[in-house]
Amino acid sequence: MILAFIGTAGSGKTTLTAEFGRYLEENEYRVSYVNLDTGVKKLPYKPNLDVRKDITAWELMEKGLGPNGAIVKSYDLLVPKVGEYAERIRELEGKSDYVLIDTPGQMETFLFHEFGVSLMEFFPDALGVYLFSPEILRKPADFCFALFFGLMIDLRLGITTVPALSKVDTVEDTEKLRKFLDDVEYLTARLKLEPSTQGLLAYKLCSALPELAPPTRVLYLSAKTGEGFDELETVAYEHYCTCGDLT
Repeated sequence: MILAFIGTAGSGKTTLTAEFGRYLEENEYRVSYVNLDTGVKKLPYKPNLDVRKDITAWELMEKGLGPNGAIVKSYDLLVPKVGEYAERIRELEGKSDYVLIDTPGQMETFLFHEFGVSLMEFFPDALGVYLFSPEILRKPADFCFALFFGLMIDLRLGITTVPALSKVDTVEDTEKLRKFLDDVEYLTARLKLEPSTQGLLAYKLCSALPELAPPTRVLYLSAKTGEGFDELETVAYEHYCTCGDLT
């Protein structure tokens, strides 16, 4: 089974890839790792497939490009290799129980660039895990944003995507966050009380969420403590088998 970890810079994708992979290996699963980040210098896992063998953002920066331009250019150069990468990932899947894909640190280079979208077209059966950090959840509308962004990734990449709150070990009161993330009806009722235009927009979006989104549940993960790893394993299994859904 193929899992793609997607999220903004600093959301913990790479660390989670390494630690969840270690967790799976300790439970006697065969795990392969794929690094799609051209800008990363050091990895906490040994990739079986690494785009840096073809190009790195650092090479392009040495030629005069700025950091952002170098990253975008690197993926321009990788587009012709999409088919080759897809074939190699399928080969890894055939040899492994899990293939963990660590997507670029800058999420926009994966979601808004031809490389990421074209690559995932080969894997409609993959499971996306959208990681977001606790610090973005400051007001009720933020919770609506997090839930809807996971749905937008699903729409953009064409793969089932589950939202996952990362770094839960840094949160003092997870119950408060869970109340908003796990109960859309509660969140919608709370947003209905918001007097701002932002609150109204969030209320209308969340009101439509149950109809638009496939049944799923939010994951709560910590790469530091391993919290939620068993739940992520269960969700991945349910995704790939007909005996369950993601509720």
